[in-house]
Amino acid sequence: MQRVLVLDKNRQPLMPCHPARARQLLRRGKAAVFRRFPFTIILKDRESGVTQPTVLKLDPGSNTTGLALVADFARRGKVLVWAAELRHRGAAIRKALADRRAHRRFRRFKLRYRPARFNNRTRPSGWLAPSLQHRVDTTMTWVQRLMRWTPVTSLSQELVRFDTQAMQNPEISGVEYQQGTLFGYEVREYLLEKWVRKCAYCDAENVPLTIDHIHPRSKGGSNRVSNLTLACFPCNQRKGNRDVAEFLDRDPKRLARIEAQRRAPLQDAAAVNSIRWALWRNLVATGLDVEVGTGGRTKRNRSQQQYPKEHWIDAACVGESGANVRLDPFHKPLAIQAMGHGERQRARLNRYGFPRGYKLRARSYLGFRTGDVVFCAKPKIEVFAGRVAIRFRPSFVVTGADRKVESHPKYLSMIQKGDGYAYA
Repeated sequence: MQRVLVLDKNRQPLMPCHPARARQLLRRGKAAVFRRFPFTIILKDRESGVTQPTVLKLDPGSNTTGLALVADFARRGKVLVWAAELRHRGAAIRKALADRRAHRRFRRFKLRYRPARFNNRTRPSGWLAPSLQHRVDTTMTWVQRLMRWTPVTSLSQELVRFDTQAMQNPEISGVEYQQGTLFGYEVREYLLEKWVRKCAYCDAENVPLTIDHIHPRSKGGSNRVSNLTLACFPCNQRKGNRDVAEFLDRDPKRLARIEAQRRAPLQDAAAVNSIRWALWRNLVATGLDVEVGTGGRTKRNRSQQQYPKEHWIDAACVGESGANVRLDPFHKPLAIQAMGHGERQRARLNRYGFPRGYKLRARSYLGFRTGDVVFCAKPKIEVFAGRVAIRFRPSFVVTGADRKVESHPKYLSMIQKGDGYAYA
């Protein structure tokens, strides 16, 4: 069960408590709600307290990063006390930059007398593309927040998705290499990411998948990762030792797709590999001890403990410290979606990239800003909580978990000011 974060009266973090205990403190007036998301209470009359070693564990991803707080209790061992999944908006940033670049190029094509500016720009050492830097910044934002709200004593990060050193570069044909205890986990995790956890021959999901040689070894195929794919057991049996071209002679489209995908790079893995050291340097700069691990070790820890595949579970199983963690597989983590704080662009552009109007500079109206979490008590509908999008007239849009309504601001009451994230 998701624990409630606790602060003492001086806003110093204490150990998270059970929700029933938090309700009891709130009823008795000994605590007040400090923050709704993540739910945090502040004690009114208590100062300091005993805390246990707590590790904040991270499973960085291209689209979603898993966060887990694991406390080491003397009697109960390592127990998961809080978890979340942070969804990034790197793809949206990349699309916005691509649109801006297209508009800029079109305008310069129409106005050739303008001098070129690309030679004036320089990039500092360690520069990352904005969509990649966003992943580092949002992850570090939540690391810093959790360090303020929980007694974090150390950090743990999955530093590399695939340990190519442990795999000994399997792309080199004809060379045998030492197969350590993590070898199978590294290769299998690589294939699961590359083939999107589906059977390459029938697109079956959520079934046991086996590793299959695209070109059989009996006909000259190798053990290189580029010659491996995933297949469900029935497809693997039907294919046998036939070449993929012979097996899929009646399905040329699927054959072409497999041949293209086996050579394709892993875009998401490339994004994670690009940010891993930048994130690691930021974690080290916090001054806490930082443990690192590989994706193969995470998968082995999760498999040996028979936990399902989830981002927050992967975070709890990162590194050597994730080999024996007690958690409830049905635990519901906090879903955090990065939404941003609006945009700096003031001009509204037409289809050709030229200004057709300008946005108001004001960011709030009648005490509300886009992104605020509010209660909507509009007449004739059930009261619900949602995220508000303001207009510069008394008609706002409130988006809840299952509805989207327009409402006058007088029917809205504030729950939490917008901080650039949406919660569920």
